[in-house]
Amino acid sequence: MRLPVVLPLLLTVVAGCKDPENDMALQPRYEPYRKAEMFADHASARPLVAGTVARDPARVPSRAWAARVSNPEVMATELAPAGGKIPFPITREVIEHGQQGFDIYCSVCHGRLGNGDGMVVQRGFVRPPSFHVERLITAPDSHFFDVISNGFGAMYPYGDRVPPQLRWEIVAYVRALQTAPEVAGARLTAADRQALVAYGDRPAPAPIRPASTGPATRPKEVRP
Repeated sequence: MRLPVVLPLLLTVVAGCKDPENDMALQPRYEPYRKAEMFADHASARPLVAGTVARDPARVPSRAWAARVSNPEVMATELAPAGGKIPFPITREVIEHGQQGFDIYCSVCHGRLGNGDGMVVQRGFVRPPSFHVERLITAPDSHFFDVISNGFGAMYPYGDRVPPQLRWEIVAYVRALQTAPEVAGARLTAADRQALVAYGDRPAPAPIRPASTGPATRPKEVRP
């Protein structure tokens, strides 16, 4: 019987997994400002690598055009004034810059048309509402700024990667998307308008399919 031979080997492996010498959380490290013999200046805090690019404080996500609200149970959130509007004139440059930001950060979920049919959604991610539904057309500018800053539902916050100026510019571009049907007027067909609304305000539930003797398949969403 091999048990007497296998058991000591197993105990050795288990003991090795719990060995502090092999635990990353307990590996040797320098505490802040502790002396380091391995460096010529004996400083454990090393200087920045040559060529490091400093982050412009003006572009660091902060409380510009927003108010910090601290909650002891969660991290601080960044909120625009309730009902607030885009706090600077909307120019062609603002719209174009907002489009660039939208295409980079937003279109993968919300789609280039803002209809909630982005590429990751087509691959199974939670579908966001279309920007062309009445609820979001009438929502204040601050709503979009707050959602970009802090996230909403399945959307995680972008406040740590999109500066406040760019957030407002993205909001301006979303407004341009929403007004495009009015500008186009009769040139926009009924099919075009339906493509903008797409699946509407909320994801459609999956239909209940009858039992099948064939191989199991994932039910598709109802597409109105």
